[in-house]
Amino acid sequence: MAAITFPGTKPVPGDPEYIPLRTLPRPEDLEKALEALILSPSGWRTVFGPDGESREGTISPAHEVIAATAAGVFAAYLKKKSGLDHPAVILGMDTRPTGPAIAGLMSRVFIHSGCSLIYIAIAAAPEIMAYARSKGVQGFAYISASHNPAGHNGLKFGLCDGGVLEGPESVLLSEMFRSRITERDAIDKARLAVQNADTRLLVTCYAEAPLYKKEALAAYGTFAGEIAAGPDVPSGTGSGPGADGIPGVLSGDLFSLIRMSLAENPLGVLADFNGSARTVSIDRDFFSGLGLRFACINENPGSIAHRIVPEGESLIPCALALEEKHAGDTSFVMGYVPDCDGDRGNIVFWDEGLKKARTLEAQEVFALTCVSELAFLVWSGVLKYDNKGNALARAAIAVNGPTSLRIDRIAGAFDIPVFRCETGEANVVGLARKLREKGYLVRICGEGSAGGSIIHPQAVRDPLSSVMALVKILTLKSVKDRQGLYEIWCDLSGQTEMYREDFTLSDIIASLPAFTTTGIYTPEAQLAVQKGDHAKLKKRYQNIFLSEWEGKKERLRERWGITGWEAAAFTGSAEKRGLISFEEAGRGGLKIHFMHESGRVTASIWMRGSATEPVFRVMADAEGSDTRLEKELIEWQRHLVTLAASSGQE
Repeated sequence: MAAITFPGTKPVPGDPEYIPLRTLPRPEDLEKALEALILSPSGWRTVFGPDGESREGTISPAHEVIAATAAGVFAAYLKKKSGLDHPAVILGMDTRPTGPAIAGLMSRVFIHSGCSLIYIAIAAAPEIMAYARSKGVQGFAYISASHNPAGHNGLKFGLCDGGVLEGPESVLLSEMFRSRITERDAIDKARLAVQNADTRLLVTCYAEAPLYKKEALAAYGTFAGEIAAGPDVPSGTGSGPGADGIPGVLSGDLFSLIRMSLAENPLGVLADFNGSARTVSIDRDFFSGLGLRFACINENPGSIAHRIVPEGESLIPCALALEEKHAGDTSFVMGYVPDCDGDRGNIVFWDEGLKKARTLEAQEVFALTCVSELAFLVWSGVLKYDNKGNALARAAIAVNGPTSLRIDRIAGAFDIPVFRCETGEANVVGLARKLREKGYLVRICGEGSAGGSIIHPQAVRDPLSSVMALVKILTLKSVKDRQGLYEIWCDLSGQTEMYREDFTLSDIIASLPAFTTTGIYTPEAQLAVQKGDHAKLKKRYQNIFLSEWEGKKERLRERWGITGWEAAAFTGSAEKRGLISFEEAGRGGLKIHFMHESGRVTASIWMRGSATEPVFRVMADAEGSDTRLEKELIEWQRHLVTLAASSGQE
């Protein structure tokens, strides 16, 4: 395999004549680089390029030491975890310009450490995780900074369960790394591991990459089909793609029904790949194999055309392309935009009322996915009800703290509870697993604030899941005496008058419970807060909140019907309601629920310092389509957090 090249980068990873760490960093440079390195269960991230937006592919000697040490530590972790001298590890990356340089370093260290290395080059995050699950390796390492700017990069680590390391294991690996990187001879150890790697094995590893990449695509294709059909659905409903993973040979009742529906009413999907890892993943074949019409823009790997995070302005190019495509083919009514590693993607759609393409908020995307997947459980007979409307199955949804209360309203319509945890994919997946151990059926979990849907048995967000959920609710329609997904939702949510046989995606969106929520990546949602003790900040925040509540409560009651509040903390996979001391939230999320005079929660404000970015995130969520309460609450929240942060500075 030729070395992977991106625009403006050198083909360093597979070139045996290239030897990293010829120039060693000064200890003070390494120390400075480590200060900027963020370690969290969601990933280790920092700016590897000259600056956050740089498209250069070279990295500094200090960051070379960090990458090499990380690989050495993960190799040691896998050996101890598996008891094997030569654990198998899969290595892949997204399309950031510094990816090849980091992969070159890590490849050498894995080989020098005795690992059996499987290199697949560019791969979407759900792809490498599905492959690790299928291959049964001891672990995987993935080079990515997810939605961060192009000059950032990072690492994700996992085992063979299809997800990143959960909390305790992630903490253990981070501690091993900190211990190794702060040793006096850390730089020399990194240099020796990199330069003493067997070059012949390195060349072989890169030469075999296309074969392993093909295996990864097949494994991902098969798994994506299984996800769509659902392991919780009776086996007769559908079995997903064939053994080769190519969706062109889909079989089973579910996929036959989808294909039949699409034959009568064609549906087109447009992807704005934005140069991401999904440019070389299964998307085209998977959707075309289902019978969907598929088109894409920005499909060259590494050619990042606009901001990476798939929110707000980043969705506009897709919306414009969808309008152009719809003008020539009216079946194209939906588009999606993934982030760089392709583990999430938000949606644009053709609005029938406005006669133009419109973007969806991340919270709306997750809400739509929940509606579809829960209705799918009813449609397939997994979720049933008694004559009083009580669910007979013990089902639940697991979400992160800032997910909108809209999900609670949706879950309530299906008579199932919602459980919350701290922000972070690993936390949500961990919570869902704990709920399953307690006997709950958890078909869907995710982070509504980011639009990411995780469909069991996935352990990672995947835009294919969100798109497939919309495909199912649009194609599995009512036939004779069997209700389709959308009609099921309309009935259970008390909106039977909204159902019509020729419904559109616009109709489904209009049926969602009305909430106004701060977009988590908008300027209003981010605050620059200096590093410090977050628990103490929340203690100061509590004092300020209690003082200002006394002055605001009468106005909030008269204008919005708010009569009280309750605080909740989200730490790891746990939620604690009725907090006496806000300090208990520590570095986790803190949420204030506002109680309406009707007796239910109708609004909230939330806060948490990001574990992967140097920002403090805040959010407000309010029931109804009137945006004034959300605006009032987010302004108040920003004021409270800013005041709490500034009062703690010397």
